[in-house]
Amino acid sequence: MPWRNIKPMDQKIRLIADWSEREHSVTRLSRKYQVSRKTVYKWVQRYYREGLDGLKDRSRAPMESPNKTPKDVIDILVEKKYRHRKWGPKKIIASLKNHYPMNHWPAPSTVGEWFKKLGLSKVRKIRKRVPPYSEPFKKCNLPNDIWSADYKGQFRVRDNKLCYPLTITDNKSRYILACEALNGPRYDETRAVFMSTFKRYGLPLAIRSDNGTPFAGSNVTGLSRLSMWWIKLGITPERIQKGEPQQNGRHERMHRTLKEETIMPKAMSLSEQQERFKQFQIEYNNDRPHEALGQNPPVTVYKKSNREYTERPLTLEYDPGFIVRSVWHKGMIRFKGNLYFLSDILNGERVGLKEIGDGRWQINFSFYPIGILNLRTKRAEPYDIDYIV
Repeated sequence: MPWRNIKPMDQKIRLIADWSEREHSVTRLSRKYQVSRKTVYKWVQRYYREGLDGLKDRSRAPMESPNKTPKDVIDILVEKKYRHRKWGPKKIIASLKNHYPMNHWPAPSTVGEWFKKLGLSKVRKIRKRVPPYSEPFKKCNLPNDIWSADYKGQFRVRDNKLCYPLTITDNKSRYILACEALNGPRYDETRAVFMSTFKRYGLPLAIRSDNGTPFAGSNVTGLSRLSMWWIKLGITPERIQKGEPQQNGRHERMHRTLKEETIMPKAMSLSEQQERFKQFQIEYNNDRPHEALGQNPPVTVYKKSNREYTERPLTLEYDPGFIVRSVWHKGMIRFKGNLYFLSDILNGERVGLKEIGDGRWQINFSFYPIGILNLRTKRAEPYDIDYIV
């Protein structure tokens, strides 16, 4: 009589009934109901102790679990979660291991289950995934190969003043080099922040930004006063393509975390907002584990640049293959009997021209290509790598 054809509780009751009639031995009952002799004795003993309730199924969970998370550990996890509400189980466990490596900590999956039970986690919204991060510019192999800079979208603090957060990060280590609450994306304020950052950390090989003010200009060269200053310092300006924020994806991801942890609720003033940015920068660099860095904080990877900042920019020099021209008033140069407009911000500067074929000449500002001089159309055109033969 297979147990699967009849409800288990009915089988147990019939087994007890047969046992009560004293007509069946334990061995015979074992064969009849296809269970072990030990099981027969178990059900009989439970019936005499507890009646029919003793025949009900019981939990198979052990009375004590050696792997159960101790209460003092849960308290530490909860306290850490309250201090870092935006951190998930992976970051919390990584941070605790970094600070207390001798302690035994539960797996992140276990921590996640505890946070769910205690109401400390929320269901993550399903977001459309952006395309994989690409490196169409210089390769980023070491700290200070590439820095990223951007103005995080402006917002108002409680005294109704606008705050424009300027952020600068190192792409390799994700280290935040600067996070400043400014009044606007103006050249003088922006340059002052970069100068302070250069003095503290040295110079990078390149700085990646978007095409907005003050990083780029709307002229044919794409230059701004800020990017011209970078070039004179030997730094390559890299501008992402319009509408392609994923080309600066690491910096954009940091901005999302910055917004989550520092902007709400609103600060009373710019000075209070700056204090929030300062605390965020310290924690992000020194304590917050980063999955791309093996769950280590950025400070464990970043090192200062060995290219020191100097107050006197480099003298613009050109290889012998270039023809050098001075930019006249109103951003004009004279070349082969014609005038060409480049940009007003180049007034008084020297540019180099190198023939690349088919009536086109590459225009350089120092080492940096800024345009193409087209003798056929008698116009300066934006620099395009496709022009180069």
